[in-house]
Amino acid sequence: MSDILQVTGLKRSFQQGGVTIHVLRGVDLIVGRGEIVALLGPSGSGKSTLLQAVGLLEGGFEGSIRIGGEEAAQLGSDGRTRIRRDALGFVYQFHHLLPDFNAAENVILPQLIHGAETADARERAESLLTSLGLGERLSHRPSKLSGGEQQRVAVARALANRPSLVLADEPTGNLDEATADVVFMEFVKLVRDEGSAALVATHNERIAAKMDRVVRLHDGVLE
Repeated sequence: MSDILQVTGLKRSFQQGGVTIHVLRGVDLIVGRGEIVALLGPSGSGKSTLLQAVGLLEGGFEGSIRIGGEEAAQLGSDGRTRIRRDALGFVYQFHHLLPDFNAAENVILPQLIHGAETADARERAESLLTSLGLGERLSHRPSKLSGGEQQRVAVARALANRPSLVLADEPTGNLDEATADVVFMEFVKLVRDEGSAALVATHNERIAAKMDRVVRLHDGVLE
């Protein structure tokens, strides 16, 4: 199994009130292709900061981030955008769906931005949403969907462009326990079916145990 993600010596610090806060102190991490890895740690441990760095969503860090074998840490804005578009998918705790678009359109839109034909994008969106149990909800706007249904749409959107790596930040943290379990298992199944890898930040030990491997972030380093 080759690696889709290689992180070496990743550091991130912030200045607050004249004090330097070291959030990441030299993180080393490898995620293999098709592997689903849980990133465990309490609130404030730096999980989100690590995902933002790996997702090329912010700068200001030191170290190496290789995605699909390409060194991404030192790329300019265009290069980072290209990798985010072509290789990465994102799922957040809050779904961030576009409220004026229905479920299918929320999954179609990123494909159109990626260059897909409209008919192909619609077919892909309907297939993903149907696999997540939303075949009868394609034309519903987010306000007409339950929390679990909205998060399923967010999962489908993240997988729409067939990313090599999905980054998920507490993807079920805003759901009740029963719904969280169902949505998470559907997420894992879809990621596996699509052949993607995933790095999933969570503080939920029970959910983490269902993934291929668990790494723990403590005091800015992985254990």
